[in-house]
Amino acid sequence: MTKLQITEEYISFLLQEQQGHLSEMEKYAQQNNVPIMESTGMQTLLQIIMLKKPANILEIGAAIGYSAIRMGIAVPNATIVTIERDESRIIEAKKNIEKVSMNEQIHLVEGDALKVVEKVAKYAPYDVLFIDAAKGQYEQFFELYEPYVNIGGLIISDNVLFKGMVAGETEIHSKRLKPMINKLRRFNEKMMSESRFTSMIYPIGDGVMVSIKNSKCDE
Repeated sequence: MTKLQITEEYISFLLQEQQGHLSEMEKYAQQNNVPIMESTGMQTLLQIIMLKKPANILEIGAAIGYSAIRMGIAVPNATIVTIERDESRIIEAKKNIEKVSMNEQIHLVEGDALKVVEKVAKYAPYDVLFIDAAKGQYEQFFELYEPYVNIGGLIISDNVLFKGMVAGETEIHSKRLKPMINKLRRFNEKMMSESRFTSMIYPIGDGVMVSIKNSKCDE
């Protein structure tokens, strides 16, 4: 175990466990292999958006609605639009959003994020774009939805270090993962060198990148 992993475990130990339905959602995710944001990454995300105080948040990758609900609790005045394409997860997300009575705050858009731009654009502009879906498509998600983010807005991307493989901390586990890892590396390089954004990668959770939008594409 690396020093960074030891530190991560220590911080995770200090974080309070979720109660009630959020705890049930965490158990469901673990039992059904549904990826949800790691606790340290989630806490970082919540602190950032609480400081930002966004009016509108767009999330790509709802899964079962866990992160959308956590964000909705953290910033109760924000409207959250979240996209999901997996039918079984859509069903669970709807149940969970209904269970916590957040139907008015959280709008679930069903379908492939690469194909539902028109539906999502109706709620624009956004103060925060949270990318947490298919890792090999991060750059495409960025290109599609970045124009709908306000100047001064944030683009937050999870899993950008993907289990240490992106930075070479751990070996790539299989040949199948290599194309995705290479795409994440290209995305990271693009964002860190993009003059219209101020970006930083934080080695928290599975790697969280925070990018501040400084200007529009045509400026």
